[in-house]
Amino acid sequence: PDSSSAEQGGGPSPWRSAAAQVLVDDLAAPELDGDSAHHLGRVLRLRAGDEVCATDGRGGRRRCNIDGRAGLEPDGEVERTEALEYPVTVGFALVKGAKPELVVQKLTELGVDRIVVFAAARSVVRWDGERSTKQFDRLARVARAACAQCRRLWLPEVAPGSLTELVAEGAVVADAGGRAMRRSDRTVLVGPEGGWTTDELRGSDGAPVATVGMAEHVLRAETAAITAGVLLTTLRAGLVAEA
Repeated sequence: PDSSSAEQGGGPSPWRSAAAQVLVDDLAAPELDGDSAHHLGRVLRLRAGDEVCATDGRGGRRRCNIDGRAGLEPDGEVERTEALEYPVTVGFALVKGAKPELVVQKLTELGVDRIVVFAAARSVVRWDGERSTKQFDRLARVARAACAQCRRLWLPEVAPGSLTELVAEGAVVADAGGRAMRRSDRTVLVGPEGGWTTDELRGSDGAPVATVGMAEHVLRAETAAITAGVLLTTLRAGLVAEA
Protein backbone atom coordinates (compact mmCIF):
# COMPACT_ATOMS: atom_id res chain seq x y z
CA PRO A 1 0.00 0.00 0.00
CA ASP A 2 1.04 3.64 -0.21
CA SER A 3 0.35 6.56 2.08
CA SER A 4 -0.86 9.00 -0.57
CA SER A 5 -3.89 11.17 0.03
CA ALA A 6 -5.71 9.21 -2.66
CA GLU A 7 -5.37 6.03 -0.63
CA GLN A 8 -6.79 7.91 2.37
CA GLY A 9 -9.79 9.24 0.48
CA GLY A 10 -8.27 12.53 -0.72
CA GLY A 11 -7.40 13.83 -4.18
CA PRO A 12 -5.54 12.01 -6.95
CA SER A 13 -1.87 11.20 -6.42
CA PRO A 14 0.56 13.07 -8.70
CA TRP A 15 1.96 9.96 -10.43
CA ARG A 16 -1.52 8.97 -11.58
CA SER A 17 -1.54 11.66 -14.26
CA ALA A 18 0.87 9.53 -16.32
CA ALA A 19 -0.48 7.51 -19.23
CA ALA A 20 0.54 4.24 -17.55
CA GLN A 21 2.60 2.71 -14.78
CA VAL A 22 5.30 0.06 -15.18
CA LEU A 23 7.37 -1.98 -12.76
CA VAL A 24 11.14 -1.90 -13.17
CA ASP A 25 14.01 -3.48 -11.26
CA ASP A 26 16.12 -0.33 -10.89
CA LEU A 27 14.74 3.21 -10.81
CA ALA A 28 18.23 4.65 -11.27
CA ALA A 29 18.36 3.02 -14.72
CA PRO A 30 14.78 1.97 -15.55
CA GLU A 31 14.36 -0.63 -18.28
CA LEU A 32 11.24 -2.25 -19.71
CA ASP A 33 10.91 -6.01 -19.74
CA GLY A 34 9.29 -7.73 -22.70
CA ASP A 35 5.82 -7.96 -21.18
CA SER A 36 5.78 -4.28 -20.18
CA ALA A 37 7.05 -3.14 -23.57
CA HIS A 38 4.35 -5.18 -25.30
CA HIS A 39 1.63 -3.83 -23.01
CA LEU A 40 2.64 -0.19 -23.47
CA GLY A 41 3.15 -0.38 -27.21
CA ARG A 42 0.66 -2.96 -28.46
CA VAL A 43 -2.13 -2.81 -25.88
CA LEU A 44 -2.13 0.82 -24.70
CA ARG A 45 -0.75 2.13 -28.02
CA LEU A 46 1.63 4.57 -26.34
CA ARG A 47 4.26 6.28 -28.44
CA ALA A 48 7.60 8.05 -28.02
CA GLY A 49 7.25 11.05 -25.70
CA ASP A 50 4.29 9.69 -23.74
CA GLU A 51 4.74 9.94 -19.96
CA VAL A 52 4.75 6.85 -17.76
CA CYS A 53 5.39 6.30 -14.08
CA ALA A 54 8.07 3.74 -13.27
CA THR A 55 7.97 2.05 -9.86
CA ASP A 56 10.18 -0.53 -8.20
CA GLY A 57 7.27 -2.02 -6.25
CA ARG A 58 8.95 -0.99 -2.99
CA GLY A 59 7.48 2.49 -2.62
CA GLY A 60 9.73 4.19 -5.17
CA ARG A 61 8.56 5.99 -8.29
CA ARG A 62 10.07 8.05 -11.10
CA ARG A 63 8.54 10.01 -13.94
CA CYS A 64 9.76 8.77 -17.33
CA ASN A 65 9.01 9.24 -21.00
CA ILE A 66 8.94 6.55 -23.65
CA ASP A 67 11.94 7.10 -25.93
CA GLY A 68 12.24 6.38 -29.64
CA ARG A 69 13.63 2.91 -29.00
CA ALA A 70 10.52 1.84 -27.01
CA GLY A 71 12.53 2.21 -23.80
CA LEU A 72 12.32 4.62 -20.86
CA GLU A 73 13.99 8.00 -20.51
CA PRO A 74 13.94 9.36 -16.92
CA ASP A 75 12.31 12.79 -16.63
CA GLY A 76 12.48 13.41 -12.90
CA GLU A 77 14.09 12.33 -9.67
CA VAL A 78 13.35 9.14 -7.74
CA GLU A 79 10.68 9.73 -5.09
CA ARG A 80 9.72 7.48 -2.20
CA THR A 81 6.39 6.86 -0.48
CA GLU A 82 6.24 5.27 2.94
CA ALA A 83 4.13 2.18 3.57
CA LEU A 84 0.99 2.44 5.65
CA GLU A 85 1.12 1.93 9.41
CA TYR A 86 0.69 -1.85 9.36
CA PRO A 87 0.50 -4.65 6.76
CA VAL A 88 -2.55 -6.85 6.20
CA THR A 89 -2.65 -10.43 4.95
CA VAL A 90 -5.26 -12.60 3.27
CA GLY A 91 -4.69 -16.34 3.14
CA PHE A 92 -6.91 -18.52 0.98
CA ALA A 93 -7.16 -22.25 0.43
CA LEU A 94 -6.42 -23.60 -3.02
CA VAL A 95 -9.38 -23.37 -5.36
CA LYS A 96 -10.00 -24.68 -8.86
CA GLY A 97 -9.31 -23.22 -12.29
CA ALA A 98 -8.35 -19.58 -12.75
CA LYS A 99 -9.86 -18.51 -9.42
CA PRO A 100 -6.49 -18.10 -7.65
CA GLU A 101 -5.46 -15.62 -10.37
CA LEU A 102 -8.68 -13.66 -9.90
CA VAL A 103 -8.18 -13.52 -6.13
CA VAL A 104 -4.55 -12.36 -6.41
CA GLN A 105 -5.50 -9.73 -8.99
CA LYS A 106 -8.26 -8.23 -6.85
CA LEU A 107 -6.36 -8.41 -3.56
CA THR A 108 -3.47 -6.58 -5.24
CA GLU A 109 -5.84 -3.86 -6.47
CA LEU A 110 -7.28 -3.50 -2.97
CA GLY A 111 -3.88 -2.99 -1.34
CA VAL A 112 -3.38 -6.25 0.57
CA ASP A 113 0.30 -6.59 1.49
CA ARG A 114 0.69 -10.35 1.75
CA ILE A 115 -1.29 -13.02 -0.09
CA VAL A 116 -0.79 -16.55 1.18
CA VAL A 117 -2.03 -19.69 -0.55
CA PHE A 118 -2.38 -22.87 1.50
CA ALA A 119 -3.81 -26.38 1.23
CA ALA A 120 -6.77 -27.14 3.47
CA ALA A 121 -8.13 -30.58 4.37
CA ARG A 122 -11.00 -30.21 1.88
CA SER A 123 -9.03 -28.53 -0.89
CA VAL A 124 -9.77 -30.28 -4.19
CA VAL A 125 -6.69 -28.83 -5.87
CA ARG A 126 -3.14 -29.70 -4.85
CA TRP A 127 0.00 -27.94 -6.06
CA ASP A 128 3.11 -30.04 -5.67
CA GLY A 129 6.69 -29.86 -6.91
CA GLU A 130 7.22 -28.32 -10.35
CA ARG A 131 3.52 -27.50 -10.72
CA SER A 132 3.64 -25.43 -7.55
CA THR A 133 6.63 -23.44 -8.81
CA LYS A 134 4.92 -22.71 -12.12
CA GLN A 135 1.66 -21.70 -10.44
CA PHE A 136 3.32 -19.27 -8.04
CA ASP A 137 5.38 -17.79 -10.89
CA ARG A 138 2.09 -17.19 -12.68
CA LEU A 139 0.51 -15.59 -9.60
CA ALA A 140 3.53 -13.32 -9.22
CA ARG A 141 3.07 -12.12 -12.81
CA VAL A 142 -0.63 -11.50 -12.13
CA ALA A 143 0.28 -9.42 -9.07
CA ARG A 144 2.82 -7.37 -11.06
CA ALA A 145 0.32 -6.64 -13.81
CA ALA A 146 -2.38 -5.67 -11.30
CA CYS A 147 0.08 -3.49 -9.39
CA ALA A 148 0.86 -1.54 -12.56
CA GLN A 149 -2.78 -1.30 -13.63
CA CYS A 150 -4.05 0.08 -10.30
CA ARG A 151 -1.11 2.52 -9.88
CA ARG A 152 0.03 0.84 -6.68
CA LEU A 153 3.61 1.52 -5.49
CA TRP A 154 4.02 -1.49 -3.20
CA LEU A 155 4.04 -4.93 -4.78
CA PRO A 156 2.39 -7.55 -2.53
CA GLU A 157 4.13 -10.72 -1.46
CA VAL A 158 2.49 -13.83 -2.94
CA ALA A 159 3.68 -17.06 -1.35
CA PRO A 160 2.69 -20.53 -0.14
CA GLY A 161 1.94 -20.95 3.53
CA SER A 162 0.85 -23.30 6.26
CA LEU A 163 -2.61 -23.07 7.81
CA THR A 164 -1.25 -24.22 11.17
CA GLU A 165 1.49 -21.61 11.18
CA LEU A 166 -0.84 -18.81 10.12
CA VAL A 167 -3.27 -19.62 12.94
CA ALA A 168 -0.36 -19.76 15.41
CA GLU A 169 0.63 -16.25 14.24
CA GLY A 170 -2.79 -14.93 15.28
CA ALA A 171 -4.80 -15.15 12.07
CA VAL A 172 -8.59 -15.14 12.27
CA VAL A 173 -10.69 -17.50 10.18
CA ALA A 174 -13.61 -16.54 7.95
CA ASP A 175 -16.63 -18.64 8.87
CA ALA A 176 -20.41 -18.19 8.96
CA GLY A 177 -21.56 -16.89 12.30
CA GLY A 178 -18.22 -15.34 13.20
CA ARG A 179 -17.89 -11.96 14.87
CA ALA A 180 -17.54 -8.68 12.99
CA MET A 181 -14.13 -7.78 11.61
CA ARG A 182 -12.03 -5.46 13.79
CA ARG A 183 -9.28 -3.04 12.93
CA SER A 184 -6.96 -5.11 15.11
CA ASP A 185 -7.40 -8.10 12.75
CA ARG A 186 -4.38 -8.22 10.47
CA THR A 187 -4.62 -11.67 8.86
CA VAL A 188 -7.80 -13.36 7.64
CA LEU A 189 -7.94 -16.93 6.32
CA VAL A 190 -10.57 -18.19 3.86
CA GLY A 191 -11.29 -21.89 3.44
CA PRO A 192 -11.98 -24.06 0.37
CA GLU A 193 -15.27 -24.71 -1.40
CA GLY A 194 -16.07 -27.54 1.03
CA GLY A 195 -15.49 -25.41 4.12
CA TRP A 196 -13.35 -26.01 7.20
CA THR A 197 -13.10 -29.22 9.17
CA THR A 198 -13.68 -29.27 12.91
CA ASP A 199 -9.96 -29.77 13.53
CA GLU A 200 -9.05 -26.77 11.39
CA LEU A 201 -11.23 -24.54 13.55
CA ARG A 202 -9.12 -25.37 16.60
CA GLY A 203 -5.62 -24.23 17.38
CA SER A 204 -2.70 -26.48 18.33
CA ASP A 205 -3.81 -26.21 21.97
CA GLY A 206 -7.32 -27.37 21.13
CA ALA A 207 -8.92 -23.97 21.78
CA PRO A 208 -11.36 -22.62 19.17
CA VAL A 209 -9.82 -20.29 16.57
CA ALA A 210 -11.31 -16.78 16.38
CA THR A 211 -13.77 -16.59 13.48
CA VAL A 212 -15.10 -13.59 11.56
CA GLY A 213 -18.16 -13.28 9.35
CA MET A 214 -17.86 -12.03 5.75
CA ALA A 215 -21.46 -11.50 4.67
CA GLU A 216 -25.10 -12.31 5.39
CA HIS A 217 -25.11 -15.15 2.86
CA VAL A 218 -22.85 -18.05 1.93
CA LEU A 219 -20.07 -16.77 -0.34
CA ARG A 220 -18.02 -18.63 -2.89
CA ALA A 221 -14.45 -19.15 -1.73
CA GLU A 222 -13.01 -16.59 -4.15
CA THR A 223 -15.68 -14.02 -3.23
CA ALA A 224 -14.95 -14.50 0.47
CA ALA A 225 -11.21 -13.95 -0.09
CA ILE A 226 -11.84 -10.72 -1.96
CA THR A 227 -14.34 -9.59 0.68
CA ALA A 228 -11.73 -10.21 3.38
CA GLY A 229 -9.35 -7.93 1.47
CA VAL A 230 -12.00 -5.22 1.21
CA LEU A 231 -12.72 -5.30 4.93
CA LEU A 232 -9.07 -5.34 6.00
CA THR A 233 -8.00 -2.46 3.77
CA THR A 234 -11.04 -0.26 4.35
CA LEU A 235 -10.74 -0.64 8.12
CA ARG A 236 -7.05 0.26 7.93
CA ALA A 237 -7.72 3.29 5.75
CA GLY A 238 -10.48 4.49 8.06
CA LEU A 239 -13.04 4.34 5.25
CA VAL A 240 -15.47 2.45 7.48
CA ALA A 241 -15.95 2.86 11.21
CA GLU A 242 -16.16 0.10 13.76
CA ALA A 243 -19.43 -0.01 15.69
